[in-house]
Amino acid sequence: MTARPDRPAWEDLPDNVINVVEREVGTVIKAETVGGGIMPGLAARLDVQDSPPVFLKATERDDPGAELHLRERGATRSLPGDTPAPRLIWFGTVAQWHVMAMEWIDHARHADLSPGSPDLMPVMDILATLGTVLTPCPSGAMPIGENVNPLLAKGRHLLAKPEGELRDRDRFEDALDRLAQHELRGNTLVHYDLSSSNLLVTEEGGVKVVDWSFAVRGAAWLDAALLAPRLIQAGHSPEATDLLLSTLPSWHSAPRTALVGLAAGWTLFRLYKARYGPAGLREARAAAADAGRAWMNYQLAKG
Repeated sequence: MTARPDRPAWEDLPDNVINVVEREVGTVIKAETVGGGIMPGLAARLDVQDSPPVFLKATERDDPGAELHLRERGATRSLPGDTPAPRLIWFGTVAQWHVMAMEWIDHARHADLSPGSPDLMPVMDILATLGTVLTPCPSGAMPIGENVNPLLAKGRHLLAKPEGELRDRDRFEDALDRLAQHELRGNTLVHYDLSSSNLLVTEEGGVKVVDWSFAVRGAAWLDAALLAPRLIQAGHSPEATDLLLSTLPSWHSAPRTALVGLAAGWTLFRLYKARYGPAGLREARAAAADAGRAWMNYQLAKG
């Protein structure tokens, strides 16, 4: 996968940062920038002398993405030892850089979420495991409102645009009006951004969850609800998606009003980004919004 052209490379880090990293993880004999992803900052695989490879992430302190880097750091360091996620090896703030080093998952690939994929059941098992392992929520996690409020704000902003600009405006307004945020609260650490790219399938067939930048405290069923549009985007019907998620114990405690409202907010946010976000991501945002709209309409039809 081609690296993002705007990503800094290992060699771009100041010498004092490189020196501290090598003191903590070992002498770096090769560094390769990792492609993909939309988060800013350095992301690189470091081959370390006499040690396993390391995944390094680094963000300048004044970068807009620095807050998300710190959120990921806080979530990753608080994960219980049996969480199916890469282990945090070291973290620190050196000069003007936030840095963290994690276990590198070798020979891994992104999960295939399409119908009939052998990855589906392991992914469902991981969802069930997260709900158990991450309850009660480790201390320090931000409440679910930190993520949902911006989502809803973008949605309301889009709904306020002139008539005719948004298809199904009345349905979106109805869906958002049903959402009571207290229904989203809970005592589970929620990843909040599960997708194919954040679910790595190992050589042995296990699944590791990566990129905890949006982790929050919330209801145990939230990760399943937020994965639903991703499953539809991968080719599942809304009915099949609901049936698949119904294998999860937490799914049966999800209020219908919350599922409808969350689906509307999730979809409107992506519609907003498909119109006004970075040009290179607009097509992908629009495709995600189509899946989200299908999920919202299905939930609305259920009453």
